[in-house]
Amino acid sequence: MSLLIKHKLTVLAVVAAACVVLIAIVVGAGESNKKPATAAPAPVDVEIVQVLQQDVHIYGEWIGTLDGMVNADIKAQVQGYVLNKTYQEGSYVRKGDLLFEIDPRPFQAALEQAGGQLSQTKGQVQQAMALLSEARARLTQAEANQGKTQLDVDRYTPLARQGVIPQQDLDNAVQANLATKAQVNAAKAAVETAEAAVAAARATAQSAEAGVRNAELNLGFTKVVSPVDGIAGIAQAQVGNLVNPSSGSLTTVSTLDPIKVYFTVTEQEYLNYVRQNPGEADRRVAEKLIALELVLADGTTYPQKGKFFVADRSVDQKTGAIRLAALFPNPGNKLRPGQYGRVRAITAERHGSLLVPQRAVTELQGVYQVAVVGNDNKVDIRRIKVGERVDSMWIVTDGLKLGDSVIAEGLQKVRPGSEVRARPFLGSAVTERP
Repeated sequence: MSLLIKHKLTVLAVVAAACVVLIAIVVGAGESNKKPATAAPAPVDVEIVQVLQQDVHIYGEWIGTLDGMVNADIKAQVQGYVLNKTYQEGSYVRKGDLLFEIDPRPFQAALEQAGGQLSQTKGQVQQAMALLSEARARLTQAEANQGKTQLDVDRYTPLARQGVIPQQDLDNAVQANLATKAQVNAAKAAVETAEAAVAAARATAQSAEAGVRNAELNLGFTKVVSPVDGIAGIAQAQVGNLVNPSSGSLTTVSTLDPIKVYFTVTEQEYLNYVRQNPGEADRRVAEKLIALELVLADGTTYPQKGKFFVADRSVDQKTGAIRLAALFPNPGNKLRPGQYGRVRAITAERHGSLLVPQRAVTELQGVYQVAVVGNDNKVDIRRIKVGERVDSMWIVTDGLKLGDSVIAEGLQKVRPGSEVRARPFLGSAVTERP
């Protein structure tokens, strides 16, 4: 009996030991499955800017093309060979300066020939005038003779009726009077013929004079001069070239001070301008007050301000835009035709606008957001509404208030609720054009 009890006690001791080992294994496994506690993430370094509030100007901007105020295409007016090119290409020339010289010899010969024909016709006019003088003298003599015979008829008629003189004497007087009348008519016809000859000779002389003037004009055209003050372009004809009126331009001279800038505005922009200035007098005053700026191809702003010059008569039906032109002073002729630039002008003013840098704003499918850093250095992603852009700034119309701090650098590293270590933004932000 005692052996049985001992055996049971031994079994119970073994089971108890096994349980202890199992418990130890389970407890150890549980302890091994516990993860170590993670440390809090370090704050992210960002750069912030304060929301500004100020009055700003809103600018309209349009692509502009520069052109000369006057672009004179220099063409040959006569046919001939170019003997000389007397200007320096790209230089400033004055009105009347000689640019090209065409061989003048054929035109000099034509002028001399026209002069000879004019002298000949003048001689014909003098001869016709002499014949006219003779005809008029004969007419005067015939009229005097007819007057004498008429007196004889008038004197003999009553005497013949009274029988004082024979009827034969009266008949002879009447016949003589008829003969002198015929001579007068013949003399008048001769005068008319002489006058017609004089008129024809004078017409021929006038034609000859026109021929001389035309020859002189053609001779003058052999010296090709500049019609305006301006910059002369590269020559399209060289010495020895045969040129004529249909052979194209020899060169172009452009008046560059002031220089003209063409640009186009939309029909809506034009209508807004007309609504703001409904009267013709209002528009004229506004045009004088508008100061246009020109941004050149390298991004620099041209120092001289421009003025509105003219608007085209119609809107282009294909583009829905109207072409305008402005004039900019161009001392020293620095600007040249064919250059491109951007014309801009103040179109509106916004008072008390809230401004943030464009780099602080993200846009996705028309939704604009900024990351605002609160007093607890925590990030709040906030949706905003924006207005116009002013250089590198956005006008914010809703979602921010004056004094809010928005992230301008490091925006891609933050999430909503992130803790940040903020410092002032080191970049430059132009808030308004000078």
